[in-house]
Amino acid sequence: MVRGKIQMKQIENATSRQVTFSKRRNGLLKKAYELSVLCDAEVAVIIFSQKGRVSEFSSSDMQKTIQRYHKYIKEAQTDKPEMERYTQQLRLEAANMARKIELLEVSQRKLLGQSLGSCSIKELQEVESQLERSLRNIRARKERFLREEHAKLSAKIGGEQWQPSTEQKAAATYSCLSSEVETELFLGLPENRCA
Repeated sequence: MVRGKIQMKQIENATSRQVTFSKRRNGLLKKAYELSVLCDAEVAVIIFSQKGRVSEFSSSDMQKTIQRYHKYIKEAQTDKPEMERYTQQLRLEAANMARKIELLEVSQRKLLGQSLGSCSIKELQEVESQLERSLRNIRARKERFLREEHAKLSAKIGGEQWQPSTEQKAAATYSCLSSEVETELFLGLPENRCA
């Protein structure tokens, strides 16, 4: 015979309630014992009946278990403010990082030539100056790299150092004196390029 699902509400009949209490109490105490034996856990169960009678089970000394429980509760309450401070600190750090990320994204958009409509002339000059510094650094690094590669290739072919001719020196001097530098650097989105 299959039992139906029991509704979780107080049993109205006092005799039925007492029988159910006895059976379930015994089942709960049995489960507590099994848990303590199978899992080597410290288990304590205290049950007060409706009439005030006490039933208890403890896998070790009940008083020691209760003292251990009170100690744990006290420690948990003292650790709570510290955890709240730590959580608050983490929230502040996350908010600061979010602000920094937003500032970096704005700066990146400006360097790419986007969102420049709201910039003042001073901000535009700062962006221009930053781009010029970056371009100088890139060119210097490129020049060092090319010199290193040239030295390696020269060493491979017999140590001969290439010396530019007088015409090549003059052309290089002229290009250095030229005020306009032609580069293929383009700032902005690809669709904004002129063909």
